[in-house]
This record gives sequence, C-alpha cells and structure tokens, in this order.
Amino acid sequence: MQRLTELTSEVCRLTAEAGEKIMPFYHKAAAVTLKKDASPLTAADRASHEFLVNSLQSLLPGAIVVSEESEDAINGSMDHPNFFWLVDPLDGTKEFVKGTNEFTVNVALLAAGVPVLGVVHAPALGVMFYAARNLGCWRQVDGEQPIPISTRRADPPRLAVVASRDHAGPLVGAMLSRLLRPQLQSMGSSLKFCSVAEGKADIYLRDLPTMEWDTAAAQCVVEAAGGGVYTLDGQPLRYGKPALKNPAIMTVGDTRFDWRSLVSNL
Repeated sequence: MQRLTELTSEVCRLTAEAGEKIMPFYHKAAAVTLKKDASPLTAADRASHEFLVNSLQSLLPGAIVVSEESEDAINGSMDHPNFFWLVDPLDGTKEFVKGTNEFTVNVALLAAGVPVLGVVHAPALGVMFYAARNLGCWRQVDGEQPIPISTRRADPPRLAVVASRDHAGPLVGAMLSRLLRPQLQSMGSSLKFCSVAEGKADIYLRDLPTMEWDTAAAQCVVEAAGGGVYTLDGQPLRYGKPALKNPAIMTVGDTRFDWRSLVSNL
C-alpha cells in the first residue's frame, strides 16, 4: 500500500509535467497530421508522449509503457506482462485543436488486467483527478489541497447523463428517449468519467469504439470513487485485450442502479 501511495504521488508529478509540455502548443496554429486511424496528432501529443514514456520506464522497472503514440500500440501488437502502464499523452486532441480546454493527460498502472492507479490531468483547466485501488480518489485544483471525491446515489427520474461532444453514438440517443427527465451534458476527453466520479453526473454511455488508453486511468478514478465501468453485458471493463480495443461501455456512479435496463434491446 505504501509503495502504491508513493507511486501515485510520483505519477501525479509526472502527469503535471506532461501537461506543462503540452501547454506551449495550445492556442497556437500547430500542425495537425492524421494517424492511420484518421485521428488527429499534434506536436503536443508527441512532446507529452516522449516525456511520459521515458519517465515511467524508470519509475517502475520491469513494467512496460504502452502509449497511444507508441508504434506497437498503433499496430495493436503489444504483449502485456502482469504490470504495465497505459498512457494517453493527450486525450481529446480535437478539443485541444478547437480550444475548448477539455483535454487531458491520462496515465494508469495495470495489474493483472485491472487499473490500480490512475491520474487524469486537465492542464488548461488546472484540475487533476487521481486514485489508487483501495486507497481513495481525489480532485486537486491548481496545486491546492486535494479534496476526496465520491460518486452519488442515482435518482432514476432525474438522471444526469454525460456524453461525448464529438463521439456520441446512436445508442446514446436511444437510451435518452427511455429516461423521464434526463439532464444532459456534453464534454470532451476523459473528463466525462471524472464528472461521474465526483458526483456531478450519474451515467456515461460510450457505444462507439475506444482504446484501452482512453479509459484505464479514468476507470481507476471512477472505481476508487465508488462507481464502476462495465461492458454492456454487466462485466467490469478489463485490460490487455486483443488489439487494445474496448467494446461499448457504461460508466455509472451508483453501482446498485439498474442501468442495464436502459440499454437492453436497443
């Protein structure tokens, strides 16, 4: 437990430094290229990637680092040992390019397919969410004293739903039609998970594809805050899957809530 606490502190520091690497590129006309999957890539992505890969490799010897910008990750050919890092050096590149402030740096440590440490940092907003399995979850703003956060109990007639601004799939609209008076908020990056973790939203359905680095850090935050991230068959989302691809997922703050009835037969 002490080692995990120390690691979390170090990862928070490194993630904040990665955010500092990103910000000089923000609000500038940075060149955007397209990767093989047609997703955008900027110099900010690469600067954060290079810093985190080099730093994490020395932080926990023997644990490989899988970053979104790693060539092996792009090819989906990485073999995972028991412990490995999953890194998204700039989650929400579209938000970064549009200047919405809703982009994050995500770092997670995986053990036997389960996220045991997670840090989500939004450098433009000055906010960091971090968690470690069985040790709690915190929100820290601009270096101030961290505040413990937790999910809230669901109120089915008045569910607060958070959705992706750019990637809300068809199931989201179908699910919303089943709710009585849903409160909908759209935002970018892994901040959607964090909104559930801190009790500002109840559910987040993502039916379009994601990759493991998109979700691992935020899943640790949600679970440590009392919620859960599940595949649509009700199983907790796990890692080390073939090609690093996630199926459709549902994030919930109240794990007792019958969310599966909202997506059944859609």
